[in-house]
Amino acid sequence: MKFAGFVLKNLFRSKRRTILTVLSIAVSLFIFSALVSLPTLANHVLADSASSVRIACRTKMGQAYPLPEAYKPKIASTPHVVAVTPDNFFGGIYHEVSDQFPNIAVDPENVDVMWPDWGFSVGGVEEFKKLRTACLVAEGTMKRFHLNVGQQIQLRGAGYYPVNVSLTIVGTIARGPAPSFLVFRRDYLEEIQGRPGRVDNFWVRADNSKAVPQIIETLNSRFANSSAETQCDSEAVFLGSVIGRFRTFFTLARILGLIVVITIGLVAANAAAMSIRERRNEIAVMRSIGFRSPLILRLLIAESVVTALAGCILGCGAAFALLKVFSVTSDVLGPFVGAIQIPPAVLLETLLAAILIGLLSSYVPARSAVRRKIVDTLRMVD
Repeated sequence: MKFAGFVLKNLFRSKRRTILTVLSIAVSLFIFSALVSLPTLANHVLADSASSVRIACRTKMGQAYPLPEAYKPKIASTPHVVAVTPDNFFGGIYHEVSDQFPNIAVDPENVDVMWPDWGFSVGGVEEFKKLRTACLVAEGTMKRFHLNVGQQIQLRGAGYYPVNVSLTIVGTIARGPAPSFLVFRRDYLEEIQGRPGRVDNFWVRADNSKAVPQIIETLNSRFANSSAETQCDSEAVFLGSVIGRFRTFFTLARILGLIVVITIGLVAANAAAMSIRERRNEIAVMRSIGFRSPLILRLLIAESVVTALAGCILGCGAAFALLKVFSVTSDVLGPFVGAIQIPPAVLLETLLAAILIGLLSSYVPARSAVRRKIVDTLRMVD
């Protein structure tokens, strides 16, 4: 019988034990891959925005305090600045509270210049600039709520904006900061609210990435000692400040994932030891009829590794499916939620963890079994 066939035949001798072992390993690697993916993705988002030419300008006092709209022409006149777009975070609710997703109001003039990487649909930006009630919606939101271009929707305001806005979808966003996301016009929001002049943030676009530090220093100096001092940062630093709120959670996620893998590794080791102990007589017979000890050792280890790899495939598949659903239906992770998936590095780590579980759980009991004297083992037969 060939090596692979012999391994598979032995695995299916005790189907219940094999299935339970695979499921236990799958659960541990599912938790490990899902949790470890989160901090890895945060670092990936920061790396992607490191070369961005966008700058976020807000007040030093925090997001709850606005900036005067009069800053816009002053910022626009700064050397190396090619576009300035103020925004207000509306945070409206579509139907129920559970349907809340990021939605912001922006000036329409420079949205295509400020965010050319968002992948606006053809004709969407042009209509956005023409129609006062227009909005651009992320493709994830369109799928989530079964929306169509040309459809009218209403968002219920909350917090600082206790007003409802009726919007017309004029285009889509393919690669926005989140899969569930919407932008509409600030002038329409100001008209409904009757409070013009409030700006939560200014987004500033530089003509090249090398000019970003100079622009930041110039703007912070220009508005220093004013009634609304600015805190200008590169897009990477701005996103880092948002992501920083989750650092403790990310650290706990890594630790918890590691603890789960070690725990299940010990459980798998116990199961492997029990299985090999029950087969000591069989191993002794195999050795007595000519099977060499190294071959038997490889067979026993291979059985354990195959079991662990089956658990790895099952666990990673479940984690991939969960994160895929989570990325479309949840906004808890803010601006980098759209990137949620299992990165290749995490897949490799999970695969190595599975192989280690298979090797370490079987090597010691298997080595002990094959080194035991054949006569002593056979004498123990009842």
